[in-house]
Amino acid sequence: MKKFAMAAIGGTVAGVLLTTQIAGPLIAQENADRSNVYEQLDLFGDIFERIRAQYVTEVEEQDLIEAAIDGMLTSLDPHSSYLSPEDADRMRTQTRGEFGGLGIEVTQEEGFIKVVSPMDGTPADDAGMMAGDYITHVDGESLLGLTLDDAVDMMRGPVGSEIVVTVVREGVDEPFEVSIIRDTIELTAVRSRIEGDTVVLRVITFSDQTFAKLEEELATQVEAAGGMENVNGFVIDLRNNPGGLLNQAIEVSDAFLDEGEIVSTRGREVEDSDRFNATEGDLAEGKPIVVLINGGSASASEIVAGALQDHRRAIVVGTKSFGKGSVQTVMPLRGEGAMRLTTARYYTPSGRSIQALGVSPDIVVQQPAIDPNADEAEEEERSPFSRSEADLRGALDNDSVDEDEERIIREEQEAAEESARLRDEDYQLAYAIDILKGLAAMGPAQE
Repeated sequence: MKKFAMAAIGGTVAGVLLTTQIAGPLIAQENADRSNVYEQLDLFGDIFERIRAQYVTEVEEQDLIEAAIDGMLTSLDPHSSYLSPEDADRMRTQTRGEFGGLGIEVTQEEGFIKVVSPMDGTPADDAGMMAGDYITHVDGESLLGLTLDDAVDMMRGPVGSEIVVTVVREGVDEPFEVSIIRDTIELTAVRSRIEGDTVVLRVITFSDQTFAKLEEELATQVEAAGGMENVNGFVIDLRNNPGGLLNQAIEVSDAFLDEGEIVSTRGREVEDSDRFNATEGDLAEGKPIVVLINGGSASASEIVAGALQDHRRAIVVGTKSFGKGSVQTVMPLRGEGAMRLTTARYYTPSGRSIQALGVSPDIVVQQPAIDPNADEAEEEERSPFSRSEADLRGALDNDSVDEDEERIIREEQEAAEESARLRDEDYQLAYAIDILKGLAAMGPAQE
């Protein structure tokens, strides 16, 4: 016993000596690092004073400080930035779903301004802007070398004014100009319609009204179809949806899941991490779902697509999504400004991060380029063969069906022709609807 006690005491003493030997250099290093930081701050102060005193023209001190803060934040990643009081107010307005501008979401990629997505029904969308476009000039002035915020400022202007942007697009040999008239952007978060027996829910953005609008639109279309028994499934169209509020992405995902994790966020510290789980209740009542995504589907859109895909609640169709897997927290600052800082990454239920990789669809379906001049030629080519036996003079009647049966056959033919028309207008959506038709034709799985 005495030997054990002594050994224990000896171990404690040795531990104290060892700790002292290690802690000494660590404390010295920490003091050196702190001293270096103070030296750098002194250097910043020197530079600030020289610019204020000696720059060729007089500059506003506040502008210099704001530019320094913004430079510090934008050096971290493309999504961290300083928001002036005006920018902070504009951002709060955008999350409410109404704002002035072009209706285009942009990011910065290797110094170039890249379109994440044009929003449905906005001036940018009407002018033909596409996800993946690069904007090189605004009204003839180059954007190269500008920060993202500065480039966005150049694109802003009074409602009704014209802006001309120079666009570089993959597959187009030369840059070209696009004229856009700025307007007040009133985004309807969700639009819906019925295609055959399928309810199509087009989620345009994740503002604070998205989930409520989705719930309302779904109920309206199911009622119009005559009840859930007459619906073969749902298409959730997230194409060109640039994202938005995290809580809305969670609520939309939860709307179609009964249980399980929706998304997890992991920050620098353990206490900054969180998990969000689904609650019981499925608005689609178990009906099959197809989610449509493309390169313009980002952030909150990818959370929804990833959650429904991982839980095998939906088939994801289209092309790889944008790949924004980070969470930004907006922190108010003195003077009514704010700081947008990347504070976490998010992960789908299976634990995968989509940062820079995107969500890969279960079925890759490209949207074919439509030649606006081809329609007429194709119609002329088809026209000699568009007539049938029934169009011939004196053709015999079909005596094997009664009037009701003939009516049903003709309705089925019209539905098939409508599907063919949709394939010309929106091939990806038509493909999604065909998947749901196929699942409905197979019927419920046999136990």
